[in-house]
Amino acid sequence: MSVTQTAFREALLDAGTARPEGLTDGAGRPAGRRFDVYRNNVAVALTEVLETTFPVLQKLLGAENFRLLARAFLRRHPPASPLMMFYGGEMPGFLARFGPTAETGYLPDVARLELALRESYHAADYAPADPAALQAVAPERLAGTRITLAPPVRLVRSRWPVYAIWRFNTEAGAPSPAMAAEDVLVVRPEFDPEPRLLPQGGGGFVAALLAGGTFGAALESAGTDGFDLTGTLALLLNAGAIARIGD
Repeated sequence: MSVTQTAFREALLDAGTARPEGLTDGAGRPAGRRFDVYRNNVAVALTEVLETTFPVLQKLLGAENFRLLARAFLRRHPPASPLMMFYGGEMPGFLARFGPTAETGYLPDVARLELALRESYHAADYAPADPAALQAVAPERLAGTRITLAPPVRLVRSRWPVYAIWRFNTEAGAPSPAMAAEDVLVVRPEFDPEPRLLPQGGGGFVAALLAGGTFGAALESAGTDGFDLTGTLALLLNAGAIARIGD
């Protein structure tokens, strides 16, 4: 009896599933405990990938709870690529639907932020634009100017204090999170990505730029009430987050 790929995969990712009937080892004998060892090694390896990708999530849930979550996740979301740096992309949606975590609303956004940090780390290298190029744009042309953000830049918009939660769990002495919506910019000024809290209106401004909008369109998306344009531009320029100014 041959073993289908589907049956093998399901048994491989779920320790509660019986060994596939007809599965043999290299000598033609029933796979038996060798398959159990292989199955355990695969689960451990994938769990370690998730622990590396989601350290804050692991800290929030606790090590044992995170391992249980990881086992449930990998059964529903086996790797779709041999490149493990891509594994775990479905975690935010999984957390929102998974019974034990579905009621903890901020967890998916914490996962989104950690995924954004990983994506930023693996993004293409680039040369940041000279800040003087923005100052050189004539005022009458500024609204129609396009500002292209760098490949590592990511934006996470949340109705939760996701940056404060991340910081509280990664920095000694960081203040406790206060309930507030936060927009987080992920930048990579040197080798490692960093999250930066955007000022009011900054999320809309950056989202428009990421979508290819002009400077004027980004201003409209930011809104006018309390938007700190100077602070937002300073953050982008100081972090080297702008790759090109103008078409």
